[in-house]
Parts: sequence; C-alpha cells; structure tokens
Amino acid sequence: MLYLAKMAKSILFTALFALGAASSAIAQTAGVGTWPTQKPIRLIAVFPPGGSVDQVARVLAPALQSELKQNVIVENIGGASGVIGTSAMTRADADGYTFAVVFDTHGVNPSLKDKLPYDTIKDIAPVILVGTSPMVLVASKNSGITSFKQLAEMSKAGKPFSYGSIGIGSLGHLAMARLAKQAGFDWNHIPYRGGGPLMQDALGGQVQLAIGSEFLVKPHIESGSLIPLVITTTKRVPSLPNVPTVAESGFPGFSAPAWWAVLAPGKTPPAIVEALNKALNKSLKSPAVAEKFKSQGIEIIGGSSETARDFIGKQIGIWGKFVIENNIKETGQ
Repeated sequence: MLYLAKMAKSILFTALFALGAASSAIAQTAGVGTWPTQKPIRLIAVFPPGGSVDQVARVLAPALQSELKQNVIVENIGGASGVIGTSAMTRADADGYTFAVVFDTHGVNPSLKDKLPYDTIKDIAPVILVGTSPMVLVASKNSGITSFKQLAEMSKAGKPFSYGSIGIGSLGHLAMARLAKQAGFDWNHIPYRGGGPLMQDALGGQVQLAIGSEFLVKPHIESGSLIPLVITTTKRVPSLPNVPTVAESGFPGFSAPAWWAVLAPGKTPPAIVEALNKALNKSLKSPAVAEKFKSQGIEIIGGSSETARDFIGKQIGIWGKFVIENNIKETGQ
C-alpha cells in the first residue's frame, strides 16, 4: 500500500510537471514566453528631444515600466519626418524589446516619400493609438500678429507670411497648406527637424508663425511667449477656451488633429503586441499619465491594436490624397 501511495504521488508530480511544461510551451508558441524579463525595452521616439513625440514617450516610459516590471529606455532617433526612427524600429529584432512612438507624419510619409526603407503594412504592427490633440497656430511676440482675424485680413491684402512646422509633410505643414490654398493666402513654409528647433526659432522671432500640437506649444502660450491664433479641431478645447477653431473662423468643416501611436516591428508575435497593448491601456488610465496628457491637451484614445491600425490606415488615405493632388514634394511645396 505504501508503495502504491508513493507511486501515485510520483505519477501526480510527473503529470503536474508535464502540464507546467506544456503550458510553458504554449506560451512560447504564442510568442510571450518570459517576455519582458530578458532585457530592457527600447522605446524609440522618432523625433529629436524637446518635441511632442519625445514628451509622449517620456510620459509613457515610467508608467509602462511600472506595469511590465522591466526597464523602459527612451531613445531619440530623429530625422526625415520620423522615417529614420521608424526604420530603426522595423530593423530591430521582432522579439518584443523594441517599439516606437510615432507622430501624425507617419500617415503622410507613404505618399510624400518616393521610397520608404520599410513597408508600412508588412514591416509594422500598430500597438495602440495613444491620443489626439489640436494643432495650434501661434505667432511670435514680435510678429505684430495678435489674432487670426488680423492675420487673415493682412494675408488677403497680399502681405506674405512665413510659418514653421516640424517638417515637410507634417500634419502642421499640410493643414496650413490646405488652409492657405483654400483662402488664397501667400504663406511660405519653413520646415524644421522637430518641435524643439521649431519652438526655439518661434520664441526667438526667427519665424513669424508656427504650427504645432497643443502638447508642444501650450507651455509657451501659458508663459506668454507665444500668441495662440487658431486651432485645427472642429470644436474648441477646454484647455484653450478663448482660441477659435479654423472651422468657426470662416472655414467650415476644417479638421486636422494631431495624433500619436506606438508601433512594433511587423513580425512581433501577436501575443506580445496584445500584451503590450494591454499594459499601455492600463498606463493610459493611470492618474499621473491621464493628468499629464490632459494638461497638455491630449485626448487619450487607447483601445485595441485593431483600432490603431484602422485609424492609421484612414489617416494615410486622407492626407496621402492631399499630398498627391497638390503635388507636395519633400523639397518644398
């Protein structure tokens, strides 16, 4: 009897061990395994330090680190309207340790660039749509412009103006190009390599006007260093209640919100994409992250990876059509 009892116990332990091994094998097959315990996670911000992409990445990193119990390191790889950083992400091992935070330029680059170093469908797996925000057209203090009405009247009278954006093909560039074409304004576009350099010249008065996300320009509005003229969403926002929309300023239906998303290399196991999506959704709901983004004018979206994929696909269609129809090139408009 004692022998039989020991044998039964041995069989039970063997079965439990086999079940555990099978579960581990299933997890490995699904693509999660021990992720993310092997090494720190690399979060590429595809624009230089100081801009909204950098800021979004640095708000997400500590929250994500807390959720995943693994170090999350932000690395800035800017250039070519986000293409260089995105390309670096697509070339990384698809093992769940490299992701990228991208901006709305990601939805324009397929039409703007003659050739991309990656396939926007095969080489990229959208993880989550972080949020959206108005773009804000601001004026430098020494420009003499204090309202959009004044700017429009002077533009209609034939006075030329220059505006800066974070780069050719950025949403700010396309939004202002669309507005200038619709109104017949003579506006000259000056592209910058990211929000940091753009804000530096706007604050210094080297450029009369600048268009950037609320996340980027709001601190300078609050300090009184830049004058807000108009926003690109269809409705006013609580954070800038006195700033009119383009739509209510004589251009009904005008809408061009900024957006941010997290992407993964295309061959990243779906289970890891969904695990990161879940962790990011939890991070976006944390009071610290929610309050930070709210204070900067970002409306958190979150949701599934499919939601992100659908949104990005629509943006590629909308702005890609505008780029093609208006023959916008990387060398200028």
